Amino acid sequence: MGKPTGFLDYERQTSRELSPRARIKDFKEFHVPLSKEQQQLQGARCMACGVPFCQSGQMIGSMVSGCPLNNLIPEWNDLVYHGNWEAAYARLSKTNCFPEFTARVCPALCEAACTCSLNGEPVSTKENERAIIENAFLAGLVKPQPPKVRTGKRVAIAGSGPAGLAAAYYLNRRGHSVTVYERSDRPGGLLRYGIPNMKLEKDVVDRRIELMKAEGVEFVLNTDIGADVKAEKLLRDYDRVLLACGASNPRDIKVPGRESKGIYFAVDFLSSVTKSLMDSGLEDQRYVPVKGKKVLVIGGGDTGNDCVGTSVRLGAASVLQLEMMPRLPDERAENNPWPQWPRVCKTDYGQQEAAAVFGHDPRVYQTTVTEFIADKKGNVCKARLVKLESKKDEKTGRMVMAPREGTEEVVDADLVLIAAGFLGSQKYVTDAFRVEVNERTNVKTEQDKYQTSVKNVFTAGDMRRGQSLVVWAIREGREAAKAVDESLMGYTNL
Repeated sequence: MGKPTGFLDYERQTSRELSPRARIKDFKEFHVPLSKEQQQLQGARCMACGVPFCQSGQMIGSMVSGCPLNNLIPEWNDLVYHGNWEAAYARLSKTNCFPEFTARVCPALCEAACTCSLNGEPVSTKENERAIIENAFLAGLVKPQPPKVRTGKRVAIAGSGPAGLAAAYYLNRRGHSVTVYERSDRPGGLLRYGIPNMKLEKDVVDRRIELMKAEGVEFVLNTDIGADVKAEKLLRDYDRVLLACGASNPRDIKVPGRESKGIYFAVDFLSSVTKSLMDSGLEDQRYVPVKGKKVLVIGGGDTGNDCVGTSVRLGAASVLQLEMMPRLPDERAENNPWPQWPRVCKTDYGQQEAAAVFGHDPRVYQTTVTEFIADKKGNVCKARLVKLESKKDEKTGRMVMAPREGTEEVVDADLVLIAAGFLGSQKYVTDAFRVEVNERTNVKTEQDKYQTSVKNVFTAGDMRRGQSLVVWAIREGREAAKAVDESLMGYTNL
């Protein structure tokens, strides 16, 4: 702890954001980082706590507190303060293989568990992380590190999202020959097509992919495991197979009128925009059209917010976002004490932008759709909504959100985006490998294990644990790599 009074001497400072009206003109990242000198002062605010909850990654009150990757946060915060950027990168890379991703898209579980946030503002750990990795790239510290010796073992990984990439990263560095199969035209999975460009520009993904290729990882694109390539062939050609295909089944809204044209799953909408942006800068117009339309977004999570921000950029006439649950409080409730994850109301970038353009927050709480109404051509034109209230289900005894009588209303909507989450792994993949699935259709494993019910077949990421965060997917990939390595070698040094 280089500055014992740092948390008293310096106020929290973060990167400057472009104004909502300025940043909606393009799909570029809109944060302007602090200078190195300013960032170093932010490192001084770290208290080097005796019990650093920021790096614990443990369950507290049914929610995760701190970093699931167990990043050595107080150590590299101190190194940032002292300007020892090379050593800070060395400490960061011991636990996180892709800090350039988490520093952009992670919700900062570390900061929520920071001791400074108990009575003030947390350390700007997420931006310190970004400064470390971007400085490392700029200084030439991030170089290909191909293994000096190959083990002769071959591993196939299905899926190039954050879990698959993390597993490939570690297994390749161990000396195994790794081939990553991806059904899309470009590698990256969720990082590529699930997260909009303004949150994660794709040259950041490409930069890491090129490094992994230089280290010896092979990528096979436009290849759908379980369809284009049979499971039997993979099991015959490789010593181990790791399934990291994500939770790919979007949750649907099954109400009258669902068959109407103009209703899309959020993931299809977002991926169409990102692909068109990469292929032609949107010139080919091969994406879901938005300009001049009244957009209804169903779902209040990160994906729903991404739909709002993307719709605003594409020229929507209006945007309405439905959330089933009540609005969270602005400050922690008494039953949600530190270091639990703070269940407070958050206004994200998309909602800020919609408010700037349309004059109000796009969110409507405790509301859902009961019917979609189509015009004579079969295109959705309206939606019937109803307010919800919390009630006890007499059969289960659980509290549920139930429709409130007399609250129905009809709103205009000629484009509907369903961002209601995902339900589990895709059946054709699990059937192809004959792996067991659990009641949520995620691939079944023992607690904290990655071996499936089929010999030599492992799984990781959302496919195993269900829809989650990028940081959890990286953690899953890292731990699955250890399990695969141990099964191949009898021990692991990963």
